[in-house]
Amino acid sequence: MNNSSSDISFIAELEEIIRSRRNADSDESYTKTLFDRGTPFIAQKVGEEAVELVIAALQGDKKRTTSEAADLIYHLLVLLEANELSIGDIAAELSERHTQS
Repeated sequence: MNNSSSDISFIAELEEIIRSRRNADSDESYTKTLFDRGTPFIAQKVGEEAVELVIAALQGDKKRTTSEAADLIYHLLVLLEANELSIGDIAAELSERHTQS
């Protein structure tokens, strides 16, 4: 597995891609389809991906765990955007919690 910390910067890039596709005209965008279906549907997808991640992790399947974690993070980013939040908001919350403990 590649553990390069520079790869984490793609999360911010992905967040921008998701934001741009939210208002895209294309019907071919999976991301646009998620936004069109609404927050309850997006939240359901996050839940489904979380369950799939847990199952893969419990089975000890690293490749599938990585894939399911990627799916979960993607859908989480979509859910955050649907609620006008960003990964930066989550990072700030985590940072605040860390300084309190």
